[in-house]
Amino acid sequence: MSASPGALFSDPFHEEFGTWMWGYTPSGGGDHGEVAAVAAAVGDGDDGAFFDAWVSAGDRLRSEADAAAARGRQSASDLYLRASAFYASAYHPLFGDPVDPRLLEGFRRQISAFDAGLALRGVQPASVALGDARIPVYLIPAVGHEDEVRPLLILVNGYDATVTDSYFASAVAALQRGYHCLLFDGPGQGAVLFEQGVPMRPDWEVVVSAVIDHALTSPLVDPDRIVVSGWSLGGYLAPRAASGDSRIAACIADPGQWDLGAGLAGFARQLGATEDEAANLLTLDDSVLDRLMGVIESNRKLRWSIIQRGFWVNGVSDLRSFLAKSAEYRIDDVDAIRCPVLLTQAEGDPIAAAVPAFAAALHDATVLELTAAEGAGGHCSMRNRSLLNRRVLDWLDDTLAR
Repeated sequence: MSASPGALFSDPFHEEFGTWMWGYTPSGGGDHGEVAAVAAAVGDGDDGAFFDAWVSAGDRLRSEADAAAARGRQSASDLYLRASAFYASAYHPLFGDPVDPRLLEGFRRQISAFDAGLALRGVQPASVALGDARIPVYLIPAVGHEDEVRPLLILVNGYDATVTDSYFASAVAALQRGYHCLLFDGPGQGAVLFEQGVPMRPDWEVVVSAVIDHALTSPLVDPDRIVVSGWSLGGYLAPRAASGDSRIAACIADPGQWDLGAGLAGFARQLGATEDEAANLLTLDDSVLDRLMGVIESNRKLRWSIIQRGFWVNGVSDLRSFLAKSAEYRIDDVDAIRCPVLLTQAEGDPIAAAVPAFAAALHDATVLELTAAEGAGGHCSMRNRSLLNRRVLDWLDDTLAR
């Protein structure tokens, strides 16, 4: 497949991952010229060249950060965090089990730079025990309100983002608005998956409740104004948490999701399944599953999404198990979500298709529509993340004021 007109990366697969950085530009991530320079370095190269180019750019920023820190310059923290975003961009094409050593190398450089940047702002990582897992947690005080009791925004990642992504995608804007932010990677995410091998789980109320318990040990957190916000798969995980923990005062789901299994039928039809087959995915014959796997294997993006990422994140090794695990991601007791909920619905994002039905089932729901005409269409509105953050935080200001 050739690159589309105007693309920076010659490989469309790399283009999708490489230009994700533009969502972080307003909050201090890489600028267009930096991404273009990485693309030029990759050229017609493979996933290894993609990894090397991003790591090289991250190393350059890390070196600049070290030099700035040695001189006591305020820019050092920004440079470390920026380097972290470049390292985080390097390894997505390498997802899968067994874990590629390069993925671990890039991730460890990412977290080292991230920790260094936050340490210069007085933030140290903590951890929360959850079964056999240790969940890394960062509680970052609001800018200008470092010693005040303020509302807390807990940010929930999805299938493949990490704490660095949630920092640039959401936290920077919220910190500037006066919200303390808590970042973490749970089961199936970041260090918990990469380093500890702990897969994703659907009962995210258990995960977030443990995180809230930790947050409430801080004197900075207002216990009556705890908000959970999730993006991508986090658009399911955050409402699921709100269904099981009454301490959550408001919930943001970007985009809103309440039953991942319900979307599997449409996905199966896209793979060539008949209507009858799509309606009975969990009881399909092996021959049908083999046929669907053949379609997945022949498409690079599908292979990455389902086999490299989906199997690995969920701790499964075959399509039948993946479908069964995905069907577990549903909110059975929607009525238990009593807090106000904001559901985003970006134009052109198929994951947002169930937002109207989800909103109708909730006690107090607001739907935030984001359009392509505003440059905010597509998954998580990554080409105009600042617009999304502005509207989300306006809603949150008004909601908590109530």
